[in-house]
Amino acid sequence: MSNQSSEVLAVNAAFYRAFEKKDIEAMSTVWSQGTGSFCVHPGWNVLRGWKEIRSSWVNIFKNTAYIEINTEIVTTEVRDHIAYVVLVENVLQIINGQRRLEAQSIATNMFELLGGKWYLVHHHASPIMR
Repeated sequence: MSNQSSEVLAVNAAFYRAFEKKDIEAMSTVWSQGTGSFCVHPGWNVLRGWKEIRSSWVNIFKNTAYIEINTEIVTTEVRDHIAYVVLVENVLQIINGQRRLEAQSIATNMFELLGGKWYLVHHHASPIMR
């Protein structure tokens, strides 16, 4: 595995740690702060720019008591200043004191190398239908 692939996977892992911990500050260090970032949560419309994306995470964190995410990497690709990770998200939530059945999504996370550091610029997750 190349050094760049390792760096991208480390940022990808930091994204999911921030998600699980519901840590908006940690999430802010992973995402590009520009207007060229995009996010599509399962069942949502496209969110454009860090301001909209940040607001979505704040609302998700506020309404989620507990979340655990285990990922299975399908593939990783790094090309110059762009990289992507395709993976399966296995999600367990507890809402209102009740355990929600584990859900699976297929996700694509895209990263851009900006100022020598990889940042998340696109997250798109869709439920896997059984």
